[in-house]
Amino acid sequence: MALLESGTWEARLFDGEWRPAAVTAPVVEPATGATLATVGLATPEGVGPAARAAAEAGKVWAATPFTERAAVLRRAGALFEAHAEEIQTWLVREAGSVPAKAAFETHLAVEECFEAAALASAPLGQLLPTEKPRLSMARRVPVGVVGVIAPFNAPLVLALRSVAPALALGNAVVCKPDPRTAVCGGVVIARVLEAAGLPPGLFHLLPGGADTGSAICTDPNIRVVSFTGSTAAGRRVGELAGRHLKRAHLELGGNSALLVLDDADLELAVSAAAFGSFFHQGQICMTTGRHLVHADLHDDYVEALAAKAEGLAVGDPHTSEVHLGPIIDAAQRDRVHALVTAGGTVAAGGEYTDLFYRPTVIADVGDDTPAWRDEVFGPVAPVRAFRDADEAVALASQGEYGLSLSIIGADAMRALAIAERLPTGIVHVNDQTVDDEANAPFGGVGASGTGARFGGREANLEAFTETRWITLRGHVQPYPF
Repeated sequence: MALLESGTWEARLFDGEWRPAAVTAPVVEPATGATLATVGLATPEGVGPAARAAAEAGKVWAATPFTERAAVLRRAGALFEAHAEEIQTWLVREAGSVPAKAAFETHLAVEECFEAAALASAPLGQLLPTEKPRLSMARRVPVGVVGVIAPFNAPLVLALRSVAPALALGNAVVCKPDPRTAVCGGVVIARVLEAAGLPPGLFHLLPGGADTGSAICTDPNIRVVSFTGSTAAGRRVGELAGRHLKRAHLELGGNSALLVLDDADLELAVSAAAFGSFFHQGQICMTTGRHLVHADLHDDYVEALAAKAEGLAVGDPHTSEVHLGPIIDAAQRDRVHALVTAGGTVAAGGEYTDLFYRPTVIADVGDDTPAWRDEVFGPVAPVRAFRDADEAVALASQGEYGLSLSIIGADAMRALAIAERLPTGIVHVNDQTVDDEANAPFGGVGASGTGARFGGREANLEAFTETRWITLRGHVQPYPF
């Protein structure tokens, strides 16, 4: 049976049942412009009823034995595994993913569910010492309703990494995927959870625009907002949530640096660097956005990286074997091209046809070169030289972002020592900047977000529970008045 057979979900919203939507939008394939399906869109007015229903359903779910919650997540993981090929086709066509990226995303979705199933039985507190004759403890309890706002670039996993642990810990979820990828970022998850036996009312699917996201941030029944997206949008989410005294977990943009030390293997470094900058058309928050190369290797590195870029195939990933697919839409493509043409010397690429942007290498960049300074979110690799570790640290520290960092060199301990001097949420030694695992903490510092609030037991417990202090006496003691 197809998970996404037409008629079940098209032009509908989900709250435990598929209900016709008053507003709809086409699902457009960026590679061809073809309409693949129609999805329902939520308005801001729809957030309040969904949040209230989620809050009511969540009370029962929080009291449900953890074994039952874990069983739902295990079944969900098995369904993602069983329907991986179908889901991957949608990721290729709706999100412009190449098949390898789609396969990685579905694999990670499976792991997210299984990790969440294990999270359901995690210890939820600790006994505290007390000077009084009583039992004192700290206990983690569900927050109630979690609002999840997810982006277009890895739509399935960047929604599910919040949805799955939030449900496992006894919460209900209101999810707003990007409307450009509402099938992979929302419909797929709703269909899997429905088939896995999640009780009605615990997962609400509300694809929509920024106004719907704002309503999620301000609704009184939604106590935590988990947001993945641009830094500019994240600032607005954080401000709205803070104004309403609720927590916002923000995983935002990046301009991640890759440092190539003087003792690095040039061929291997270029291979890793090309993947870091060009994978999924550079539309990943962890994309290698700045290449810092020792001056002794710089010229050869630029030449080799440009040759690598020229040899990569760009096209429709659904019909051809390609390394890069399309940029998500024309607005993003035009933004990428504006940054590419604003400074530096284009050593490769710098051209596009329709939404297919060639992998691009830019040399002769400086502090104020836009493609060096800003997050591009496209297949662009600016390269700059450094002469010693101090200069590398100074250059890599420029800017407001702090998500991922990679250092390549023969002496791994030397590379790690340099990494310790840089503000970043993630460090990869002798690898590129793009990676993710369901059991690993994920998050950035500075303008890249509010730290590791995704992935791993500790991060998820911190993100989706509140800590309650409880004391217990056998009887009431007398007080002096």
